[in-house]
Amino acid sequence: VQFPSALAVRVLPSDTMSQPTVIRSTTSALMQQPPAADVPIEKSQGALQGASLTFKDLSFTATLPNGESKTILEPCSGHFEPDQLVAIMGPSGCGKSTLLDMLAMKKTSQYSGEVLVNGHARDPVLFRRIAAYVGQEDHMPAHWKVREALEFNATLKWQHNATGSSRKNVGGFIDNLLEAFGLSSVADTYIGGAQVRGISGGQRRRVTLARGVAAQASILFCDEPTSGLSATDAELCVKALRVIAKRLNVLVLVVIHQPRKEVAKLFDTLVLLTSNPGRMAYCGPMAQASSYMAACGYPIPVQANPTDLYLDLLTPGAESDASDALVAAFVTRQKPQLDQVVEEACAVSGLTAKEMLMAAWELKGPAGKGAWLGSYAVPFYVQLRTLLLRKLHITLRNPAAMSMQIFMPTIMGVVLGTIFQGIGKTEFGIPQVSFIFILLTMLSLQSLPLMPALIEERAFMKHETSERLYKESAHILTTMFVTVPLSLIGAAIQTLIIYAFSGLPYEFLPTILGWTLLLFFMFDALFQCVAAVAPDGEQAMTMATPWLVVFMLFNGLIVTKATAPVYLRWVFEISPTSYAMQ
Repeated sequence: VQFPSALAVRVLPSDTMSQPTVIRSTTSALMQQPPAADVPIEKSQGALQGASLTFKDLSFTATLPNGESKTILEPCSGHFEPDQLVAIMGPSGCGKSTLLDMLAMKKTSQYSGEVLVNGHARDPVLFRRIAAYVGQEDHMPAHWKVREALEFNATLKWQHNATGSSRKNVGGFIDNLLEAFGLSSVADTYIGGAQVRGISGGQRRRVTLARGVAAQASILFCDEPTSGLSATDAELCVKALRVIAKRLNVLVLVVIHQPRKEVAKLFDTLVLLTSNPGRMAYCGPMAQASSYMAACGYPIPVQANPTDLYLDLLTPGAESDASDALVAAFVTRQKPQLDQVVEEACAVSGLTAKEMLMAAWELKGPAGKGAWLGSYAVPFYVQLRTLLLRKLHITLRNPAAMSMQIFMPTIMGVVLGTIFQGIGKTEFGIPQVSFIFILLTMLSLQSLPLMPALIEERAFMKHETSERLYKESAHILTTMFVTVPLSLIGAAIQTLIIYAFSGLPYEFLPTILGWTLLLFFMFDALFQCVAAVAPDGEQAMTMATPWLVVFMLFNGLIVTKATAPVYLRWVFEISPTSYAMQ
């Protein structure tokens, strides 16, 4: 028995097989009522430019902390055509996610092999314009709404100025996605998080998957999108992915763990890997996998879930372990034909990423304008505007952020002002110096509690920038335009309240206010730098504390140049608190 390699399935002539009825419904109707696995779906007139994916001798070897090398994935090859739904399965440690990351250009470590799109090497600049990636983690702001999350990706991934009918349909497309992924009832609900009540964990996972689909990329990579979902929700999501693949001509690759029988039937192609090290054991049509296993001597019981048996056979050390035998069978039965398909695919050159974007522009873009061919789908000002709107919305919805930056400094200003009330009417001495010291100290500490929030924002910023949604500089400017001004307002309010209570002459106010705000800017910048490199909030506090303590000690009051050791007097030259005290 000969079994074709991945996606090398040939459709038999009509006189040799019965043709099932093809569904010719609208995309909206199909998303709302996804058809069964055995029902063909007609391609939409507005389908995307197709992208085939070919990989040859792709492998990865990791270097352990002790210097030894460990092979995660041995060389493997394959070829996938557009409009296919591909499942990548295998036991833990087989290299499923590693393979997906290498195909998606997400692997930052060095690996060997080559990956081609339409017969061309991946364009490092434009590949992420035609591809989208859904990772294992859900990185989203807690005070974001579900609909806003999908609109965000659509706004930043759809080609700029392709507004005409395409942009007008964004809202309708988002409504279809919400319906398809079972999110219509929570469309205006917060995403939520550890401290914010919102949608459930399973719904949050579906939002992440829907965001990837909203990008309307020709290739969609999904790393365990059904993890944490119920069997019913998992089937709902995979059905939606199938509609997207068939209707919009999208190649969808999914890493998935032991789906139930009904879900497995939705996939066109199956890639099976085994572990220790990762090796390919099957690459071909999902419908023929059971026959292949039977031909290899491992028949599937009638009532059993085939995917359960596949993993039992491919898990080294399991009771029914047959991983080595299946790998050997793959080498003799499938690999020669698969290598031939790969060579043929490498010899055929289709559209490049640039040509795909230009073709999509001609189909949907306005006449008389050229396609936007930069690394990002939209210009910088659109990125900045979109990020500013999101930042303003989630900040205004977050009581903790407003209280931390505005209300708490106001309360502290009243408390400290009461303590130092009328101090300006007494003779100058230690109390006035202590007043200045406490005022500067409070301004130095004001941005310290914001570091955990900045680190949390950094998490989803890294994911979104890796998807080429926007530039890192757009995120930094957004923080400068929203977070920093709010903190500055809080610092100014605190200083003015304390000064009003103190009774000091108002002729000194410009000097004191200017130096206190300058010191605030200095420490705010310092804490933002620490938050940019610290792994988490606790380590950020640990890294920031030494700087804060040293600068507060070497301020000319607690430690002066006369009393400081000679070899430490240089610290006064870099201490911002010292300049402010002077």
